[in-house]
Amino acid sequence: MRQARGAGLMNRKKCTLGSMKTHETTIMKYADAEHRGDVVALWREVFDYPVEYNLPEFVIDRKIEHDELFFVAVRQGRVMGTIMAGYDGHRGWIYSLAVSPACRKQGVGSMLLESAMLALEQRGCFKVNLQILEENRAVHRFYEANGFAVEKRLSMGRKIG
Repeated sequence: MRQARGAGLMNRKKCTLGSMKTHETTIMKYADAEHRGDVVALWREVFDYPVEYNLPEFVIDRKIEHDELFFVAVRQGRVMGTIMAGYDGHRGWIYSLAVSPACRKQGVGSMLLESAMLALEQRGCFKVNLQILEENRAVHRFYEANGFAVEKRLSMGRKIG
């Protein structure tokens, strides 16, 4: 099992944004008071939330009540990426990996994924699953490039309550 890289600090990498200078990107645990506004804005930009139970504020509230497997990529004090993970003692799950369009294809998503995977591994997780929309080919390629493979499973869901 790999060792943690430091309290609050999971990983560092340089991020170049077009003509901007190179800036350090830090992956850290989500801190509600510090990160909520940026995360809500990012998720509204990159995800389609057509139903109430997927609204960013609701998802964040539920996640931070449950566990701390929620990480952000920060550059110059601004959130530029997020990832949430879950572990039920049997399988790990990856959720809400989002990267600002300005920072894509620069390793930020892979850094977030690596940090979440490390946190899951530290909890004893041996296998991680995730779900993506079948038509989202760019995300499919991203996860394949990060070692994931399509498994022949049928995903089903049911609303409760």
